[in-house]
Parts: sequence; C-alpha cells; structure tokens
Amino acid sequence: MADKAVELEVGPHTVRISNPDRVYFPARGETKLDLVKYYLSVGDGIVNALRERPCMLHRFPSGVAGEKVHQKRVPNGAPPWLETVRVTFPRYNRHADELCVTELAHVVWAVQMSTVEFHPWNSRRADTEKPDEWRIDLDPMPECGYDRVRRVAHVAHEVLDELGAVGWPKTSGGRGLHIYVRIEPRWGFADVRRAALAFAREVERRAPDDVTTTWWRKDRDPRLLFVDYNQNARDHTIASAYSVRGNPEGTVSTPVRWTEIDDAEPGDFTIATVPARYAEVGDLHAGIDDAVFSLEPLLEWADRDGVEEPPDSD
Repeated sequence: MADKAVELEVGPHTVRISNPDRVYFPARGETKLDLVKYYLSVGDGIVNALRERPCMLHRFPSGVAGEKVHQKRVPNGAPPWLETVRVTFPRYNRHADELCVTELAHVVWAVQMSTVEFHPWNSRRADTEKPDEWRIDLDPMPECGYDRVRRVAHVAHEVLDELGAVGWPKTSGGRGLHIYVRIEPRWGFADVRRAALAFAREVERRAPDDVTTTWWRKDRDPRLLFVDYNQNARDHTIASAYSVRGNPEGTVSTPVRWTEIDDAEPGDFTIATVPARYAEVGDLHAGIDDAVFSLEPLLEWADRDGVEEPPDSD
C-alpha cells in the first residue's frame, strides 16, 4: 500500500508529497520526505543558486538505486504558480519550457516529482543566450587523487586573484571541485567557453604535473585533473550549489571557504550533515551577485594564445 501523502506549507503554497516514506538513499535510509526536509533546511541557498535559471531536473522515481530520468520540460498538470522559461535547441528545431525557480515552493514541487539533482544553466531568463556565470570544473581523471584536486584549486585561486575575479568554490558532490565566478552578461556561450579555456591553459602552465586541458578523454593522462571548460557550453549543466547528488550516501554539492579546502573531504557533506552546517555558517555563496567580473582580460589571453573554439562535445 502506498505511503500516506503529507501536505506542506511552503511560503504561500501547499505542496503535496506523495510516498513520503519511500527510501531514496539506501546508505542511511533517508526517505523522500527527508530529502524535502533537507532542501527546506537550505532554502535560501538553493533558491539563490537556481534563481531565474532554466533548470534541468535529474529525477529518480524509485530512489537513487533505480532509474535516472533527465527531464528538461515541465510536465502538463504542473501547478499554476510554477514558473518556467522557454529555451530553444536550434540543432533539433525544438524548444522546452524548463523549471525557473524563484521561490522555495518550486524546489519542493520538483522534489515531489522525484527530483534529487538540480542542474541549472549558467544564464538567466532575462537573456538565456548571455551567461552571467563562468564555471570552473576541476574534474579528476580516474587515477587522480583528491590531494591533486586541492593543489589545483589553490592554483586556480591564485590566477583568479591576479585577474581580480572572486571565485566561489564548492564541492561537486563527487570527486571534484567547482568554482563559480559571476560575470557580466555581455558575451555569448562561445566567448565564455573560449575565455574558460584560456584560463584553464594558464592553470595548466602553472601546474603542468597536475593539470591537463587535452580535449579527448582517451588522450588524457588518467592521473591528472582536467579543467573542464566545456561546462560553459550552451545547454551544458552541472549540479548547483546545495544540490543533492544521486548516490546512496546523498552527498551534497556544498559551498566551502577557500580555507576549508585542504581539510574537507568530499564525503563530509551529505543531506545528514549539511543542514547543521548551513544553520551555523549560512549560505557561503550569498554574496556572489555582488562580485561581477568582466571577461575582457581572459578574452585578451585567448587572443594572445590563439585559443580557438574547441569541438562541441567530448
């Protein structure tokens, strides 16, 4: 028999949670309702991370041990208070009305729809073709240890400081780290990606024993860290700050201070531990919109180095 549904008041809206006792995370036994309570506990942070962005939903209807569904389109029958943004896919001559979070009830509705992970675009609905977020993805290859990830993070921080850019680090929820930089929404995806590649090459120059920017995965040294500039390509998304990841432990992509990177382990941050941390430190990315960077210096580096637009996909 199905678990009895519960109704939650989230802001001005009532959200009905069906199957609240369904186990989603088998490592500790957290349920769908536990997942809802987690997102409520980091409410300001997850809304800040997703606000006004087209958002792809990674859904796990039977929990993270089951099938994963990548959903772009908000389904028919969504509540009238839900907000969406239309994005186009010219290659396929299609469009999608994607979730556009502006309040916490939108997040809770998505969890009711079995969403575990939130993957927003790096642009907002005011102009979806002009990103306002540059994403630095420190992506370890299979034999790359976390000590190397830490070292590269500090090199990236050094380069950002020299550029006058403020970087906002977070764990990936996996084996890597992400650093976000708020940018002026003046450039298209191709320019942002090109700037990201110029930055990645500078990090590689400073840490050649730790970093690769080799495009094709098969050609990369499996011991190195790939600075994945392609995460700035159009319609490429990664898990947002405070997004839970679809693994048995329910790890969380968690904002961290630069000073925490040397001691924090990726597995430290889960739906079981992040709520208390958030209650103590708040949203460490709260000031990101106040630290806006111009890509012009990086585009000058790209011109200097002859950086060309790489292929569309790996």
